[in-house]
Amino acid sequence: MKPVYFSQHVVQRIAERGTNRSEVEEAIRRGRQVPAKEGKTAFRLNLRFEQNWKGRYYGTKQVMPIVSEKRDRYVVVTVLTFYF
Repeated sequence: MKPVYFSQHVVQRIAERGTNRSEVEEAIRRGRQVPAKEGKTAFRLNLRFEQNWKGRYYGTKQVMPIVSEKRDRYVVVTVLTFYF
């Protein structure tokens, strides 16, 4: 697998969105690849969560990094998380 680089935006926002670098890298390795805007790629990975997030209980967390794929690396430009 290509190395994964994180944009400054992602580094600043990753904890706010309830995820971490390890989960993002796992999503890129194991997640379902889907097209995203402007030629980018999203990777969706559902993870068992079974915890509270912002005062509510959720069984599953979906981590979805949006990636610009370069010839020799993945550059994560943002990360979305969904709880259900």
